[in-house]
Parts: sequence; C-alpha cells; structure tokens
Amino acid sequence: MAHRGENEKVARAAGIVGLATMLSRIFGFIRDMVVAAFFGAGIATDAFFVAFRIPNLLRRLLGEGSLTVAFIPVFTEYLKNKSRESALELASIALTLLSILLVVVSLAGVLFSPLIVSVMAPGFIKNPAQFDLAVFLTRVMFPYIFFISLVALCMGILNSLRHFAAPALAPVVLNIAMILSVLVLHKYFEEPITSLAIGVVFGGILQLALQWPFLIKMGARLKPNFNFHHPGIKKIGLLLLPTLVGSGIYQINIFIGTILASVLPKGSVSFLYYADRVVELPLGVFAIAVGTASLPSFSAQVARGLFDEFKRTISFSLRLILYITVPATVALIALREPIVSVLFQRGAFDSHSTLMTAQALLYYTLGLWAFSVIRVIDSAFFSLQDRKSPLKAAFVSLLVNVGLSILLMFPLKHGGLALATSAASAVNVLMLSFILRKKIGIFLDQKFYSSLGKTFFASALMGISFYLVDFMYPWNIQAAFETRALFLTICIATGILVFFGTSFLLKSDEIVSLLNVIRRKLRPSSP
Repeated sequence: MAHRGENEKVARAAGIVGLATMLSRIFGFIRDMVVAAFFGAGIATDAFFVAFRIPNLLRRLLGEGSLTVAFIPVFTEYLKNKSRESALELASIALTLLSILLVVVSLAGVLFSPLIVSVMAPGFIKNPAQFDLAVFLTRVMFPYIFFISLVALCMGILNSLRHFAAPALAPVVLNIAMILSVLVLHKYFEEPITSLAIGVVFGGILQLALQWPFLIKMGARLKPNFNFHHPGIKKIGLLLLPTLVGSGIYQINIFIGTILASVLPKGSVSFLYYADRVVELPLGVFAIAVGTASLPSFSAQVARGLFDEFKRTISFSLRLILYITVPATVALIALREPIVSVLFQRGAFDSHSTLMTAQALLYYTLGLWAFSVIRVIDSAFFSLQDRKSPLKAAFVSLLVNVGLSILLMFPLKHGGLALATSAASAVNVLMLSFILRKKIGIFLDQKFYSSLGKTFFASALMGISFYLVDFMYPWNIQAAFETRALFLTICIATGILVFFGTSFLLKSDEIVSLLNVIRRKLRPSSP
C-alpha cells in the first residue's frame, strides 16, 4: 500500500504547512486590522495597495507558485535519479543566476516605477498627489522582490528535502515587520503610510535570514556557481515562464482587477484588497498547503514512473482540499458581513466600507473552489514537466477575465471585477482538468465522488445552522464590537461542530486521515 504512505506524507506535510500558514494569516489579519484602523480605505491606502500589488504579486507567483513548482520537479529528478550532490550543485547555480537577474529587475523596477504605476492604476493619473505617492511607495518596496524571490528558491529546496515549516513560517516574519513598522514609525513620516513600505522591505530581509539556518541544517550549503549552461537550469527555465502564467492565473486576474478598479469610485481598490485578504485564509491555509505538500510527492512518483499511485495521490489531494474549501465557501458567503465587520470595522473603516468589502467577498468566494483546486492541478502538470497545457489554459482564462471584467465592472462596480476573476479561474480549472484526463486517464476515483457528496451534505447542514443562529441572535452591523464578535464566534463554533460532527458520523475519509496524522503526532515514539 505504497500510495497510502504517500497520501499520509501529503496529509502530514499539508498539516505542517497549514498550521504555519494559519499563524501567518492570523498575523496577516492583525496587520490588516492595524492598516484599516490607522489608514482606512481612501486615497493613501489605494496608493499603497497598488504599489504593494507588484511585490505582493511576485511573492505569490514566485513564493507560492511559479519558481517553486518549476524548480521542485527538476531538483527532485536529480535527487532521485542522480545524487544529492548533483541536486545541490543545481541549486547553487540556480541561486547564483537568480540573484543576478533579481538585481537587474529590482533596479529596473525602481527606475521605471512611474511607468509601472501608470499601467497598473491609470485612474491615478488624474490625481497627481495620489499618483506621486504610489510611485514613491513602489520605489521603496521594489527591492523586496529580490529577497522574496530568493526565499522562494530556498522554499523549493527545503520542500524537496521534505522540510516545510521554515518556508511556511516566513510570511509571519513579514507581517510582524509591517505591524511594528506602522506602530513605531508612522509618526516619523510626512506621509504616515510610508512606514508600511519600510516594513515590507525589512520583512523581506528577515524572511531570507530565516531560511538560511535550515538550509545549512539540511546539508544544503549553497555557494556561488556560474555554470549557467547546466542542463538542469535549461529545464527549469523552460518550465518557469508557463508556470508564471499558469499557476499564477488567479494573481494575474487580481492584478487586472486592480488596474480596472483604479477608474471606479474611491476605495474600490481597497475593497477588493480587503476581500482578497479574507479569501486568502482558506486558500492559504489549506489549498496552498496541500498544493505545496503534494508537489514533491507528485514529482517523486513521476520520476519513478508510478503513474497509478500518481493518479491516486491527485485524487486524495483534491478530496483533502475540497473537504475544507466547500464548507469554507458556505461560511464565507453566509457570514461575509460579520467576518468583514469584525476583522476591519474600526477607526477609519466604517460600516459602508464593510458592506462594500462584503460585496467583493461574495463574488470572490464563488470562485474559491477553483482558486484552491488549481493548486493541485497545476502541481500535477508541472511534475509531468508539461509547460504547454497550463499556458494554453491560462491564456483562455485571461481573455475570459478581461472580457467579463469590462462587461461587469459598471453594473456591479468592484463586485463585477471579483466575479470576473472567479469565473476566469473556473474556466482555467475545467480546461486543465479535461487536458489532464486525456493525458493520464481518469484520475478522480469513486472515493472522490463519495467524499464530495458527504462534504456537500455536511456543509449544507452547517449553512442551515448559521441561519438558525441569526434567527435566535440577529446580526446588527451597527452593534458594538463585542456584540458583533460574539455573533461571529457563536456562528463559527456552531458551524465547526455541525460540519465536523456530521463528517464524523458519515465516516468521511478526510477526517479519518487528519485524525490519524494528529494521533501519530501526539503518540510517544516507541523506544
């Protein structure tokens, strides 16, 4: 039962990454609470979020996507079929080449910041003060790309060596740096939001510093190596460009939404940003966790030619993601106003901002299943070193996103942009799933459909429980914070009890797998 062992490795690694990412998201929400309280949703925050989109986009594409998924299959192939020394030599070459390229990119970004902001937020041009602020903040934060891209490469090395904790904890460091920068430095700048940009750069430096001791501990002592003609580098390069587009399609669509939102009413960019942050909780804690954990397993199975096990692991990974994503979708739709209100409604962030952000959250949540599933589907393609299929699907998805965004942005305002992003991601998933089935055969087994049926049933009961709570303890957006927080706490506690209780009674395989991992972690080791 080798596939069961590999599934348990995926579940265990996903648990480690998920817990670390949960901690990161908690600090991320604290960071956003601080930002909302100090700066609200207006001209300054719109300028910051546009400027932050660029390094944040590359963080997600590289740190949580392209560089990692392009590097891991090739690095794993060298580990399995050649030697550890050959694999680490490849890593050293990749680090050297990447460092050189990133210096050039960072300098170019600082130099061309006015052009970048003009493209990203053309609506800012009519307000020179906002445009200048966005350009200044972009220049301050652009060096962050250098550090976070190197962190992404370190993540690929550590994940391939089956170490997941340090890379997953890195964003915690960024969030802490940003929080402290606002609290300590905001009063020292003429434009207080500059303190956030300073925090981003220091956060990047600290994230890279966190990875290095763990690399040394795992025996990965990287050093400069200028052998750029190494065949492994060519393989990584051939995978990287389509991976940038394929695995990062959600972020690219968000990027397009930011451009179009800049011409909508004031605050639209911020509403989309805050809603995206809420969606990132289940997306980051579970989808990225499972995607990160499954890629080394996929790559190892493909390298050994174990395609039956490969398909079973894909099915298991998708079941694991949907087991959390489906109830998360129900909860985010039903509780969108209470969630946004409790997280952000304070200081300069008023009830109107809550309602506008909740509207964007509704439309983003409709695509949560697609944002999540694409992590596993993309990982499957990249473990096969198929660079063409994700690129084709991504191109179609981009066209769908642009077309729907233009069509929906005026009747639904910023909500239309969020809905277009969700629809485009769904198209991406459906296309790639069809192509993957043609490539490797049927990969969704009977267990998948049985599990999905149980998950839908438990999620429906959970949704009903929310409305029962609202009937007995009505929601009031204008109530005191304590009252709003109590309502949300009761709903979440009730929902968790109903969902997992129903899953346990239905004997869902996913809860059994998760409980087994927890039991093994808690059980004392045998002497």
